[in-house]
Amino acid sequence: MTASTDPVRVAIACHGGRGHTGRLAEAVAAGANSVPLTEVGHVHVDRIGAADWHRLDDADAIVFGAPTYMGTASAAFHTFAEASAKRWFTRRWQDKVAAGFTNSGSMAGDKSSTLEYFTTLAAQHGMIWVNLGLPPGWNSSSGSEFDLNRLGFYHGAAAQSNVDDRTGTVHKSDLATAEHLGRRVAEFARIVVAGRRALEP
Repeated sequence: MTASTDPVRVAIACHGGRGHTGRLAEAVAAGANSVPLTEVGHVHVDRIGAADWHRLDDADAIVFGAPTYMGTASAAFHTFAEASAKRWFTRRWQDKVAAGFTNSGSMAGDKSSTLEYFTTLAAQHGMIWVNLGLPPGWNSSSGSEFDLNRLGFYHGAAAQSNVDDRTGTVHKSDLATAEHLGRRVAEFARIVVAGRRALEP
């Protein structure tokens, strides 16, 4: 039986394009790290190695992240997802907590397609999906672009970055929304892990 003081392990499996998605990954990590007894690790899926796969296998929660290119996650992320089939055969990620985040150049930018792709990948592995848990922001005369979830997505955290930006700049609201997601994932993972501990003989 694991002790109640053991850390909950959150792994962020991300492919970054021009730096924006990597900034979101850092914000997700900051949110998760704000929850006591949480251990956060990063896996760069475009250069994943054996130790990275073990990190994912040992995690209590995996957060998927990738930029949205041509209506779906980047090719590098798809390559990682296909390689995860070895875990699918053994049900290695069964009942882990899962969540996701993405970035694109337009406000909508077909980010829903990427987030839904992440949810399908998680479902195939038998994982438990954690949504953003926020109402949409910036949708009334009293709202502002600095509201959490300013882009109004539900499945996960979504961000918009200008296509001609080369600095990796991400809107403050989008970073705060990603941080919220990381905190929510860590809190939910702690509930799931504590429940399992309570049920162990």
